[in-house]
Amino acid sequence: MFKIKIQKISEEVKIPNYAYQGDAGIDLYSAENDYVLRPNEHRKFATGIKIEIPEGHAGLIWDKSGLALKHCIKIMGGVIDSTYRGEIAVILINLGKKDYRVEKNAKIAQMLFQKVEKAEIEEVENLSDTQRGEGGFGSSGTR
Repeated sequence: MFKIKIQKISEEVKIPNYAYQGDAGIDLYSAENDYVLRPNEHRKFATGIKIEIPEGHAGLIWDKSGLALKHCIKIMGGVIDSTYRGEIAVILINLGKKDYRVEKNAKIAQMLFQKVEKAEIEEVENLSDTQRGEGGFGSSGTR
């Protein structure tokens, strides 16, 4: 286990937390006053916190399953690097057919922390062959 340091930017915001013991992600809350997200609209929502993620790790922002299922609210973007020290924000998009009200201090996303491996980048003229090759987007079939 490692420690995540969180700084509140404003006193009125909620600190992210695990809702249940054993949860994979901490809940992130909107720090903004109520906002109506219209169908097909996307917008950045402030959380009112800054976070310090240890080197070698990243914070991954993911959907809340209840918001996705019941309201078609999805996350766009969502990788927080260990070197970032600005306010955490969440980009939401309303893929549904109805308005969705994002209330202050409402759960809007979750963040999972993941160990990140560094890769050495090497430019080459050709890549090795595989059975799959360049097949993608359904190349393996549906059954």
